[in-house]
Amino acid sequence: MIIKKFQGKTEHDAVETAKKELGNGVVVMNVKELKKKGFLALFKRKMVEVTVALEEEPDRVLPAKKEAPIKAPNPQIYEALESIIREKDEGTDKAIEEKLESLQSLLEKQLQMTETEKDKETEDEAQEGAKEPEDSNVRFLKLLYQTMLENEISEKYANQIIDELDQMLKPNMPIDYILSNVYQKMILKFGQSSVITPGTRKPKLIYFIGPTGVGKTTTIAKLASRYTVDKKMKVALFTTDTYRIAAAEQLRTYANILEVPFRVIYTVDDMREGIEEFRKFDYIFVDTTGHSHQNEEQQNAMKEIIHAVDESLEKEIYLVVSATTKYKDLVNIADNYSSITDYKLIFTKLDETTSLGNLFNLRLYTGAQLAYITCGQNVPDDMEEFNPQKTVKTLLGGNRSS
Repeated sequence: MIIKKFQGKTEHDAVETAKKELGNGVVVMNVKELKKKGFLALFKRKMVEVTVALEEEPDRVLPAKKEAPIKAPNPQIYEALESIIREKDEGTDKAIEEKLESLQSLLEKQLQMTETEKDKETEDEAQEGAKEPEDSNVRFLKLLYQTMLENEISEKYANQIIDELDQMLKPNMPIDYILSNVYQKMILKFGQSSVITPGTRKPKLIYFIGPTGVGKTTTIAKLASRYTVDKKMKVALFTTDTYRIAAAEQLRTYANILEVPFRVIYTVDDMREGIEEFRKFDYIFVDTTGHSHQNEEQQNAMKEIIHAVDESLEKEIYLVVSATTKYKDLVNIADNYSSITDYKLIFTKLDETTSLGNLFNLRLYTGAQLAYITCGQNVPDDMEEFNPQKTVKTLLGGNRSS
């Protein structure tokens, strides 16, 4: 990632200068007004400085590095990391410096403890020759790397981030700059959330796909409540899940509570008739059958329902998955549904896991945008739009409650 500062008479001028040099893909990370010093500053034109970032595609992905295990960081370091990130957001440079001093102290203590343990190695190992002391920045990167792994970010993606940083790292580079760079890089990789948007034609079809047991039906109820109660939209609920009677009845119950229409869809003709019946509605939310990747019949039925929609209608499709699912299984699920259609991502059950690495992993693996996250069963409260800044803070060791 390239991070560079540009100046201009206005913010627009500075950004245009940045685009001319780096291209239109730049992201503005910070804007500040430059204050001239001295008596003559009163007569000088004010200038604006913008800091921009540009994500570079890595030329190659290096294999996972084989290194000796690193002792788990002191929890106090996590707190210091989280505090630095928060102060960085608030723009209080003095507070950042104070927090960095605290973090540096904690980091040095842990590294000293590690060195003490190394001194206890066997004499044969000691005779292999003295090694040059590691640069403090390298040690800090190792700490960040270990933190990412503990939050279950895949080694492949953690190595990509560290390798990209290693290419721009210089001796004795300020730790807050390294941390800020990692933070910004991960936010850029996540991208912004992509939630349900109004259609230009009615009704807009919103399909929810995904395996059984991930909370798909409850997620639909939460969104239906938000759009009917809060946004005053006209919403109808459909289900094509005719294999599980309990799931259909659960959605029917939510529909009754919200006082919105509900239909069970058995065939493509049922789908077309339902769309025509609710032609003047804003949205039709469609629950689908959770199926096994080995069940070809169910896959074909879902594909037919999704693609049977008149091309004049708009649709969005959301793959609902659980944050508690193992990454290997998430990859299989994502590949399975990718063979049917393109989709955006909704992660459920964040309250049932302490690690959010799979959000980052699946985003990079699929290229699909994240839309919503859920963290409980309460309808409609336990749901929010995906927040990349908040998630990255957690992945770097911050407190999830902040």
